[in-house]
Amino acid sequence: MHSAATQLRSTDGLEASIVSATQGLLNDRQADGHWVYELEADCTIPAEYVLLAHYLAEPADTVLEAKIANYLRRIQGAHGGWPLVHDGEFDMSASVKAYFALKMIGDSIDAPHMVRAREAIHAQGGAAKSNVFTRFMLALFGVTTWRSVPVLPVEITLLPLWFPFHLNKISYWARTTLVPLLVLAALKPRAKNPKGVGIDELFLQDPRSIGMTAKAAHQSWGWFLFFRALDSVLRVVEPLFPKRLRARAINEAVAFIEERLNGEDGMGAIFPPMANAVMMYEALGKGADYPPRATQRRGLAKLLVIGADEAYCQPCVSPVWDTALTCHALLEAGSEAALAPARQGLDWLVPKQVLDVKGDWAVKSPQTRPGGWAFQYNNAHYPDLDDTAVVVMAMDRARRAVPNPAYDAAIDRGREWIEGMQSKDGGWAAFDVNNLEYYLNNIPFSDHGALLDPPTEDVTARCISMLAQLGETASTSPAVAAGIAYLRKTQLAEGSWYGRWGLNYIYGTWSVLCALNAAGIDHKDPMVRKAADWLVSVQNADGGWGEDAASYRLGYKEFDPGFDGGPTTPSQTAWALLGLMAAGEVENPAVARGVEYLMTTQTEKGLWDEQRYTATGFPRVFYLRYHGYSKFFPLWALARFRNLRKTNSRVVGVGM
Repeated sequence: MHSAATQLRSTDGLEASIVSATQGLLNDRQADGHWVYELEADCTIPAEYVLLAHYLAEPADTVLEAKIANYLRRIQGAHGGWPLVHDGEFDMSASVKAYFALKMIGDSIDAPHMVRAREAIHAQGGAAKSNVFTRFMLALFGVTTWRSVPVLPVEITLLPLWFPFHLNKISYWARTTLVPLLVLAALKPRAKNPKGVGIDELFLQDPRSIGMTAKAAHQSWGWFLFFRALDSVLRVVEPLFPKRLRARAINEAVAFIEERLNGEDGMGAIFPPMANAVMMYEALGKGADYPPRATQRRGLAKLLVIGADEAYCQPCVSPVWDTALTCHALLEAGSEAALAPARQGLDWLVPKQVLDVKGDWAVKSPQTRPGGWAFQYNNAHYPDLDDTAVVVMAMDRARRAVPNPAYDAAIDRGREWIEGMQSKDGGWAAFDVNNLEYYLNNIPFSDHGALLDPPTEDVTARCISMLAQLGETASTSPAVAAGIAYLRKTQLAEGSWYGRWGLNYIYGTWSVLCALNAAGIDHKDPMVRKAADWLVSVQNADGGWGEDAASYRLGYKEFDPGFDGGPTTPSQTAWALLGLMAAGEVENPAVARGVEYLMTTQTEKGLWDEQRYTATGFPRVFYLRYHGYSKFFPLWALARFRNLRKTNSRVVGVGM
């Protein structure tokens, strides 16, 4: 084995990499000082964008549709269908939607790519194997009947909080998606679909004969059969509900939505609720020029990324997250060229803090004052804890060098909000508090298993990191003590932690090691040692780290947890390096090899290329490719390595 010094060629080489990466990030800065990178999901969002336009019978935008078709054809998998991630396995629902969109755009069903897609769909059991959300779309287009989807009475909106099912007992994303869908399910409108396009050929049986979905892998038979029986009862009695009650429930749903429309940033600031809201207004007889509908429709168009030959639609945008993380990387880089833009980025974040809106989270934490940041430009009802913790830590780092009263006030309110959002099991979730009604994942609507927003290891770690960076320890803060106990309890046998929002065990383990270090847990603690040893053990031969989305298929309780290694990526390599350095391993040869990997794969623009998806919307269902991850995380890791080697203690002094 070469020595670390030989591997790293020279300190000058490392410094040159840092300078080059810093300049690459600065070149991406927006005019007002913030950063926002593309946020790419799978084929379903661009496919749904196309289908929505035909649902509404909008004038055809043939230039845009041709570009979306190019994108959909390019990302078709070798298996003939469409995957959820780059080079991923066949996914039925994604494949059905992509095929439908391409046929709608005008691709011949006899074209070779369409034949391959159809054969792949047939080989996997046909389009009847689609998930609940896809079935709702098929019912709206009249491909299947409403018997193929669960009964969703809009009267749900009138239920009291003590009832076993309530909108505030499911996650923000499920809540905002479901409410307009409840109205659609009540009114059962039919897509205008002026071309009359259908996809009966994707089914192995008459699509109008299809009943409900089968039990999902995560669902227990007892609960599933109970909810299936309940669905059967509702199917009989729902038509008998009083018309006045139904009208009142629809009004309640519309009122809920209109309080949260959020201008052009949209309902929940994510694609599915925005698209559902537009279809809901259509079903309610509101024309395209009706202001709330028109605003949501413009918001959807703003999610498009249109290039010379291709176009796709983002599920949402990530400016607060991108800006906060970029600021961390620049603060770590530390040059004056980096620090001034980092402070400007943080200044841009100050007014984005939500101080005056008590969002849905307040139902379960009514005494807590607002103080969080949302992920998107505007989403005041739904700030998130991960963004808030990361923004607070960046502002705290910046004020250590240059005091700033605006940061002080923002930090205090952010900290207060996060402390008020700790769940009773000691953990923290992304958007909600005490969203622990796990039985609801067994309802037929939750075949995706992503109905809830319970505490997770990565977000818990981030909140501990923030509190610890602000001076708290397990001995001074009951919140930190409970959080560390939660992390001890959730460490897996081989030493890793699950990563809910990043892929997967590498992300979770990096997050937790940063938190434990910040909270003063000894690097010799068995919990830390096991985690560091595990990270070293999963290093790839090229010196980097990678993990495949297949890691999530092992996350169900009936399976043993495990790691699915994948090709090296710059972002996952950076996480592993940051995790090892937080555990006191800066001198470990594995770290030197990882740093060398990043230096040798840096592009001429100073950044890194990354095709693979390394982030998670919903495990097993929806993944994300943050185009910024391969840019700011590697810089952060390289600068951290340089900085630690200049210190005597070799100890990371910040929360992440």
